[in-house]
Amino acid sequence: MLAAADAQLLGRKTYEGFAAAWPSRTDEAGFSDRMNSMPKYVVSTTLESPEWQNTTVIRGDLQGEIGRLKEQYEGDILVAGSGRLVRSLLQEGLVDELRLMVFPVVLGKGLRLFDDGADRRNFELAHTKQTGEVAILTLRKR
Repeated sequence: MLAAADAQLLGRKTYEGFAAAWPSRTDEAGFSDRMNSMPKYVVSTTLESPEWQNTTVIRGDLQGEIGRLKEQYEGDILVAGSGRLVRSLLQEGLVDELRLMVFPVVLGKGLRLFDDGADRRNFELAHTKQTGEVAILTLRKR
């Protein structure tokens, strides 16, 4: 997923977790170099001074800002985690594809990916893959 992405789009909480972990990491495969060097956009009304390299804060018109990013980049714009942001993107019709990792754990309750305003029927199952006990589902916009 990261290899096909030109940029990352993150919510503030996910950004803060990533920014605390990734800048000091190194690996032979170059994954950490890719994470650290690629452009990162954080949707936040509270983040003032992002310190992780190549980070820009997005405020205001989500639909307009994401539209500009889609025009700017040919490849994927990856959103990792950031559940609240993903729900906002779904409500605005800004998601083209979802890759969901399903773990066989029953929690009993939790946050819904598709709020009542986001129509999950706009997506169809395009691909499945199993890795160990985890199922990776790819849903594409119809």
